[in-house]
Parts: sequence; structure tokens; C-alpha cells
Amino acid sequence: MRRERRTRIIATLGPASSDPDTIARLFLAGADVFRINMSHTPHDRMRDFVHTIREIEARHNRPIGILADLQGPKLRLGAFRDGKVELATGAQFVLDQDPAPGDANRVQLPHPEILAALAAGDTLLIDDGKVRLVATECSPTRAVTEVVIGGSVSDRKGVSVPDTTIPVSAMTGKDRSDLEAALSAGVDWVAVSFVQRPEDVAEVKKVAAGRAAVMAKIEKPQGVQRLDEIMEFADAIMVARGDLGVELPLERVPGIQKRITRLCRRHGKPVVIATQMLESMISSPIPTRAEVSDVATAIFEGADAIMLSAESAAGKYPLEAVGTMSRIACEVEVDPTYRGVIANQRPPSEGTGADAIATAARAIAEDLDMAAVVCWTSTGATALRVSRERPKPPIVALSPNMSTARRLSLAWGVHAIRTDDAHSLDDLVERSCTTAVSETFAKPGDRIIVVAGVPLGTPGATNMLRIARTPRR
Repeated sequence: MRRERRTRIIATLGPASSDPDTIARLFLAGADVFRINMSHTPHDRMRDFVHTIREIEARHNRPIGILADLQGPKLRLGAFRDGKVELATGAQFVLDQDPAPGDANRVQLPHPEILAALAAGDTLLIDDGKVRLVATECSPTRAVTEVVIGGSVSDRKGVSVPDTTIPVSAMTGKDRSDLEAALSAGVDWVAVSFVQRPEDVAEVKKVAAGRAAVMAKIEKPQGVQRLDEIMEFADAIMVARGDLGVELPLERVPGIQKRITRLCRRHGKPVVIATQMLESMISSPIPTRAEVSDVATAIFEGADAIMLSAESAAGKYPLEAVGTMSRIACEVEVDPTYRGVIANQRPPSEGTGADAIATAARAIAEDLDMAAVVCWTSTGATALRVSRERPKPPIVALSPNMSTARRLSLAWGVHAIRTDDAHSLDDLVERSCTTAVSETFAKPGDRIIVVAGVPLGTPGATNMLRIARTPRR
């Protein structure tokens, strides 16, 4: 089974898509990776999801990626005496550590790490930015604020501090438990929420120890500011536009999305665009024109994957949402302007031998109108290098490791297959040709280009490029 499109689709599982039949239909509709949101998924349910996905994978003989999304630290207010209060613009409001129920003058902020880090002039956003406060006086136990934008505030509403770097780990105790459970279940990717610094990613990678690849979610200004450093540690990046649009002015988010997309391509690391892509399809069978344009823009920019959240997890039309996203991607990728836009965004060579091989493979394959680029890859690095080039011919990745094939389901244009390692150069070329034909990427007599490393079975040694012709019948 093969996808015609190059852009990958991530579908979040939830109440609307929790039974095995619906998950199977989502895969057939176009989902390449399934996201399990650990904020709402108990461990037993997560394991059931993984088991179901692996059964679908075996039935269709296609690697399917599984992404476990860690909740991250959730910052919330305490409770109010009457359940909620109305804060007037211009009023003074105090946040402290007193657990007594709050009122219109004060409320508990049960996060001493925030109070310790706040400085005068820092902004606090309540309930996704509906209410905005600015700190005027700060101490380790108490912050006096001015209400800049007033409104209703109720118990346990979320708090964001876009101007403040909080000196705590991005992993909570719950995240550690969820991470171990997800790794034991055999997920392929782990997403780290609210990344502020490279150490947040390094901490998760240390625990994962190669059992899963690690994706950094960029949703805080501090993460944007230290993006280059975070990129060094992360295996992939997610542009989490929901929280990013709360903590930064909304008008800045599109530019940041483009910057992150291009930086990821330059580093050869997959990038996912997420949040509210087809939001109206939670309750409508068709999207708005603006949503279609938003999805198309991400694809024109060369995103590796686009993601559905509530649309597939809790919406009324999860199958239609995946199908719509797939059709948009297919249409964009055959648009006459698409190849030109993608080519114009191609990053310069990194100056390594492996990178030069990938660049040459793309150029030769396009110049000679070859049927496919076939990559032999143990870790996935070779396929990602070729994917970074965004070649016109399809990319077929052959790997002896099923975990590698599953992780590559996130990468632009890569059709990954698990296969036994080649035992000789002749065997490598022969199986490249027969696989390209059997997977319908090439016809008998077509030319393909083969990229690999010799000696065979040596990870990270991409140093061979060969033109081959598939056998005629």
C-alpha cells in the first residue's frame, strides 16, 4: 500500500476515534501517524491504541508511526470562594501562596516556581489570554498585578507567563510515568510539551535512550528564542500554534511557522504543523476556505507533516477531516507552482560526503527522469538526507529495522519498508530494483537511483550512489 502524496498526516486518537474499526478507516483515509495525547489517555487505553495500530500495520504490511504527546507542566490558578470572579480592567489583583479560596482581590497561585521567577513588568495570561495581568510588585511568595484586560476568571484556569523563563523541568512526575509507559508499549515518537531550552529535550532523550525519537513542541517564546540550540537535540520539531498564539501576538505566528519550517529543512529534521488546521470540521463536514488555505500554505512551505487534533479525536467527522487534509495535500503537490516553490527553498549543502551524495542523487534522479530514489538506511539518516532535498521522484527507504521504518512514516515523501539487510552489493542493487517494481514505483525497464553506505550494514556511512535499471520481463 502506498500514498501518492508526499506530505504526511498525523491524526489524534480520542473519543471519536477510539474503536479499532475507526482507527483502521482513518489509516485507509490517509493517516500516516497516530498521535496519543497523554493528557487525556490512561496507560491501559494507550496500550490498547498501540496494539490496535500494530494489528492494522500487520494487516496492510505498512509501517505506521505512533506519537505519544506528553502533557508537560500545567500551570493553573487556585479556587475562588464563589467559583468565579469578574476582574475589572485597571484593578489590582494579587497572586499568592495562600490556599484560602480567592475573591476579586486575590487568589492562590500554587506554583512557587512562577512567583520566584516573576519580575515587575512580566505579563500573565489567564484562560488562554482572555484575561491579561501585568506584574507590578514581585516577591518569592506574592505578586501584585494590574488587570490590563479584564473579564471573568473561574476555578483552576490556566496561567501562561510568556515573558518569564520558569526554572523547572519540562517533564512532570506524570510525564515521567507516561514516558516510561509509552516507551514500554513501543511508541515511535515522543513529543515534549512547553520546551523552553535544549535541556528539556536532552532530559527526555536520556530517558528514551534510543527507544523512541524525540520531538520538541515549540509553543513558548523561550523555545522560539533558543530554537537553534533546541534543534541540535531534537529529532523533529512541532509548531504547536495553539499555545504559541496565546503567548505571542497572533500576527507573529505565521512568520515563526515559516522560519521553523525552513530551519528544520536546513537541518534535515522533520517538522510538523499543528493546531486548528481544520478546526471547523469538529462540527462541520466541510472546512472553511481559510482553513484549506492554511493547510495548503503549510504544504507549499514544505512541511513534513500536518496534524489533526480535536478534529479527529473528538469531532463529529474524523474520517472526513483526514480525507479532506489528504485531498488538499494531493492537490497542492500537483499544482504547477509547487515544485518551483519547493526548489527555491532548498537549503545549501552542509558540506559532508553524505549530504553531497543526497544532493547528487536528487539532481541525477530529476535530470534523468528516474522512477525512484531507493535508500538503504539503518538509522533513517540516509532517507532523511534525501527527503531534505525534496526530490521529484518518490523516495523508497529500505531498512532492516522496523523501528526506523516506523519513524520514517513522519518524513516527507518517504515510503519506508522493513527488509533484511543486503548481503552483497549485487543483492542490494537487485533488491532495490525488484522492490521499486513490486511497490509500483517503477515499471520493468525503468531506471532508479540507489543510495547506500559501504561497507554494508555500517550506520552513518552514506557514501554510494548507483544508477540501476529494473529488469525487463
